[in-house]
Amino acid sequence: MEVIKTAIEGVVIIEPRIFTDARGYFFESFSQKEFDEKVRPIRFVQDNESKSSYGVMRGLHYQKMPYTQSKLVRCVKGAVLDVAVDIREGSPTFGQHVAVELTEENHRQFFIPKGFAHGFAVLSEEAVFQYKCDEFYAPESEGGIQLIDEALGIDWRVSVENAILSEKDLHRACLKDSVLDFKYGEDLYK
Repeated sequence: MEVIKTAIEGVVIIEPRIFTDARGYFFESFSQKEFDEKVRPIRFVQDNESKSSYGVMRGLHYQKMPYTQSKLVRCVKGAVLDVAVDIREGSPTFGQHVAVELTEENHRQFFIPKGFAHGFAVLSEEAVFQYKCDEFYAPESEGGIQLIDEALGIDWRVSVENAILSEKDLHRACLKDSVLDFKYGEDLYK
C-alpha cells in the first residue's frame, strides 16, 4: 500500500496495490503489519457499513473521551466525498479539514485519527461505505459538529439545500460553539 500524507499531520490517504487480469482485480484491503509500520500502530475492534443514496450527508461525528475513535474508511460501491476536521484545541490546524473522494474505482482508503470529526456526502446514485474503528461505539460518548458550518469552508459537492441529513445532524452546534475535550499534543492513544 502507498500512504499519501495530507495537509494535516496524521490524516492520510491509503492507496492499495491492485493486481488486475482478465478475471478482474485483487488487492489486500488491510494488513495489520503494514498499517502499523506505515501509518501507526493500532488495533481495530469494530467494522461498520452504511448504505446511502445521492445527497445523503453524514457527520461530522466523533466520540468524546475516553471512547474517542480512529477510523479507516472506504467506499466499496459508488462515490463519496469524505472529510476529516481537526477538532484538537490548540492545534496549528484546528478547524481545518482534509477532503478526499473515495470511490469503488479508486479503492482509496482514508485514515482519520483520534481528535478529528468525520463526515461524508454521497456523490453517486448509491454508496456503500465501510469503516474500521479502534474503539467500540459508545452512545453516551457521541459527539458532532454542524456539517454545514460555513466557517469550516467545506465544499461538499452536494447542494446543501437538497441534502438529506438526520434530524440530529441538522441541529448540531457549529465548531465555535462546541465544547471539545481534545487537546493538541495530548496522547489520545494511551
